[in-house]
Order: sequence, then structure tokens, then C-alpha cells
Amino acid sequence: MDRRIQIAVDCADPGRLARFWAQALGYEVETAPEGFASWHEFSLEYGAPGEGWSAVVDPAGVGPRVLFHSVPEVKTGKNRWHLDVRIGRANVDAEVVRLGALGASHLRTVADESDYYAVLRDPEGNEFCVC
Repeated sequence: MDRRIQIAVDCADPGRLARFWAQALGYEVETAPEGFASWHEFSLEYGAPGEGWSAVVDPAGVGPRVLFHSVPEVKTGKNRWHLDVRIGRANVDAEVVRLGALGASHLRTVADESDYYAVLRDPEGNEFCVC
């Protein structure tokens, strides 16, 4: 049996987060489902009022699809799990700057004898690490 992972993210603005994460991960915003000119048009057809979707995909077809789905409630508290964007220790600081320019917030950098990584928040406050 073939199993593939899709990561689903609840959010307020699926289009905004899709654009951010496409740039953060080197992904592409997925085109709207067949028969629809945009994700917004698809959402109007299939979603409840105010509901919407967008998605990003790995252009190489290797990494998981990330689906963004709007929900009415706001994020509260710390994530129970998070993504690690693994780019190599030597690239962490430059990536923090790049992601900050895209709308991420830098929370802290952790450096110890065995590890070096930065903790950030995406534009909607979801925590992730760059390591």
C-alpha cells in the first residue's frame, strides 16, 4: 500500500500562509483544483461560508504537500508539534534574516556544544525551527 504524507495547517489566511511557506520551503503554491481559476473560487464552491484552502507542493515531488485550511478560531498557546527546516548549521543565521523579510518572527537562537538552531514564528504565529 502506497502512503504519502500531507501536512494540514489550520490558519486564518490560507493564501498568505501558502505564499510564505512556499518561499520558506522552496516549494510552489499549488494551482487550484481542475475546473477552478483559483483556490478562492474552489473554496466558494466547496466550503462553508468563510472557509478556504490553499496548498504548496515540492516541485521535485519529494516532500509532502502542505494544505492550509481556514478556521474561525485564532491560534492560542504553543504548538504541540512543529516543522524543522533543515538547511545546515552554517546557513541558519542567513535563513533567519531571509525568513524575517518574508514575515517570520525570530524568537531565539539556541547554541550549545551539540546543536545550533533558531526558533521562529510564521506570519500567523506557528512556531518552527531552522537548523
